[in-house]
Amino acid sequence: MSDTVSDTQAIDRRRFDTLGHANHGWLDARHHFSFAGYHDPDRMGWGAIRVWNDDVIAPQNGFPPHPHRDMEIVTYVRSGAITHQDSLGNKGRTGAGDVQVMSAGSGVRHAEYNLEDVPTTLFQIWIEPTSRGGEPHWGAKPFPKGERSGRFVTLASGFAEDSDALPIRAKARVMGATLKAGEATSHRVEAGRHAYLVPATGRITIDGQTFDARDGAALSGGRTYDIAATDDAEIVLVDAE
Repeated sequence: MSDTVSDTQAIDRRRFDTLGHANHGWLDARHHFSFAGYHDPDRMGWGAIRVWNDDVIAPQNGFPPHPHRDMEIVTYVRSGAITHQDSLGNKGRTGAGDVQVMSAGSGVRHAEYNLEDVPTTLFQIWIEPTSRGGEPHWGAKPFPKGERSGRFVTLASGFAEDSDALPIRAKARVMGATLKAGEATSHRVEAGRHAYLVPATGRITIDGQTFDARDGAALSGGRTYDIAATDDAEIVLVDAE
């Protein structure tokens, strides 16, 4: 796809109020792509990005132990904190603005709980790995917000040159940025790749199109996108095959 492709062809806006929705009481979940009981043949994924869930988890509740395999599972905590425990013996708490990664590999069981006294909000993102199997692993890392002020910073990556990022087994990058109202940045999506962007907070424009907080933007490859903040905004972007 060339840079002459029109904005309407290159950007697919997925408004928050059109997302799949499941409220389990302790979990209020919105699904950007088909997941569990929500099925939309037009929203099965975007390239190697298979799941993007927008979850609100009630205090002292969470996901009991359950299995995964052959998936890269990235959790971006927006507020509160999540506590992870898995069958490998890993345990850790990830707070707001930070990221944890679980490479399920050949198989792992894990549990995730909100052990806080306030609701936890997070994005859970699943990316297909480049190959199946392998030893499962888990990792988490704090990322100072100052480093991603006004620009995208890579939080998790399958590229060796991103040595400061959490490793994943996919040719993908999970990136975060904070923009103050009036600030702008850009992101190039190379031909053949797929990017998905969600403002966790704030209102933004992408090539002049308005996106409210928690709307999704599926960005086609082969062009550079200009991203500007109408309000102070926190943005999460995945660039994948």
